[in-house]
Amino acid sequence: MAAERDPEASAAARPLLTDLYQATMALGYWRAGRARDQAEFELYFRRCPFGGAFALAAGLRDCVRFLRTFRLRDADVQFLASVLPSDTDPAFFEHLRTLDCSGVTVRALPEGSLAFPSVPLLQVSGPLLVVQLLETPLLCLVSYASLIATNAARLRLIAGPTKRLLEMGLRRAQGPDGGLTASTYSYLGGFDGSSNVLAGQLRGVPLAGTLAHSFVTSFSGAEVPPDPMLAPAASQGPRVDLAACVEAWLERVCAHLGLGVQEPHRGERAAFVAYALAFPRAFQGLLDTYSVQRSGLPNFLAVALALGELGYRAVGIRLDSGDLLQQAQEIRRVFRTVAAQFQMPWLESVPIAVSNNIDEEELARLAQEGSEVNVIGIGTTMVTCPRQPSLGCVYKLVSVGGQPRMKLTEDPEKQTLPGSKAAFRLLGSDGSLLMDVLQLAEEPPPQPGQELRVWPRGAREACVVRPAHVEPLLRLCIQQGQLCGPLPSLAESRAFAQLSLGRLNPEHKRLEQPAPYQVALSDELQALVDRLSTGGSS
Repeated sequence: MAAERDPEASAAARPLLTDLYQATMALGYWRAGRARDQAEFELYFRRCPFGGAFALAAGLRDCVRFLRTFRLRDADVQFLASVLPSDTDPAFFEHLRTLDCSGVTVRALPEGSLAFPSVPLLQVSGPLLVVQLLETPLLCLVSYASLIATNAARLRLIAGPTKRLLEMGLRRAQGPDGGLTASTYSYLGGFDGSSNVLAGQLRGVPLAGTLAHSFVTSFSGAEVPPDPMLAPAASQGPRVDLAACVEAWLERVCAHLGLGVQEPHRGERAAFVAYALAFPRAFQGLLDTYSVQRSGLPNFLAVALALGELGYRAVGIRLDSGDLLQQAQEIRRVFRTVAAQFQMPWLESVPIAVSNNIDEEELARLAQEGSEVNVIGIGTTMVTCPRQPSLGCVYKLVSVGGQPRMKLTEDPEKQTLPGSKAAFRLLGSDGSLLMDVLQLAEEPPPQPGQELRVWPRGAREACVVRPAHVEPLLRLCIQQGQLCGPLPSLAESRAFAQLSLGRLNPEHKRLEQPAPYQVALSDELQALVDRLSTGGSS
């Protein structure tokens, strides 16, 4: 199955990114003559993450990329030969060299879809040996991506629709792959951008960034800019010595704020001037290197006002320590008084960005009504998902040779649902989500306006529902190794995720003690589960 030219092809997961027991089972299937038996697996999760009532499906694009490039290289086969028994039939390794995903079919929830327990995120069918080998890589690609997207969606719900959320967690992420995944799928889940440049290059994630304290502390104030001259924004009029203009403005700002002109740090001011000369149309200041009120703020104002005289507009400030909410209030008050004093009305609305180990509780505080914070950068809490570091997806066999398979186990929660299935979302007349229904693939689909008897998961009795609308959930993505159509762009999947979340009832969107969303089985599927659970044949 040849992959089209893809800038990320080299970053695709490799076939040996897997668990050893996949290779040992492959040998077992081959030795038993069952390598080409047709089988179907489902990838799903058992519980919604973070104590919530929903998840977002993500990672499909990465799965498609992996499947389209899946091929064991000679070096891969040679390595497997070194870890499997030395008396393994060489014909097995020759078989491995022929493997690809040309016989694999995948149905999936579109990226950005609402996902609920037991409803497949992926259905993967094809030759038993091949689809078994796909288990670990697909779990790896879907689980973390969906966890990140869901975490981002929760943080977006807390922040509300107007605050800009930026993912800044690359340096805290679980390795380079984890960092790229987090930057990609936090954007899908509702963040506005990322600091991760590679995510911008490879995935098209909007980039954002300011400057670090190291840039500020690297200046002492004794530096002389090689070219301190700056032309007006409209390119009309003579160039101006920005550094000298800033010094003049500093005197006026300090007089207005009741500060001595020697109090603001010279090195910090020199850093701000250097940054403004490099980015006159995108100047922003990091205010808390020394003292926000006595140094960072007056230095920023002096540079911003000097730029303002030349027709430029500062684009923001950032705070990275202290009481972020209170400082933002105080800074906004100063912006307003300075804007009025010097007749620079644009200064009133300069965006205030904050960062510093922001978790859900602090985010709620920063997003409260009346907050002057405009932009919130979140790193560790976004990329490490400290409330739940794993989604716990599973990949389970549901049929072989067209016959259903069911795992019983000693733990009822870990029992699987047998058979090849279809999934539908039932909606009310107002478009609200009622429940998801799983049924056997051969059953006729539910019909709008008709009563349907179903068995809610966890309930002991059936109930009857009459949906006004019915939506099939699983889309044919790959058929016999061929991509069935272009996948949505990341931006399109992001928009779909926000649309999906907007349809979810508020009781299911609550972040604490939400009402569970119902997933139900059809009569026929429930009957099959009951029959196989009691030892009956399929």
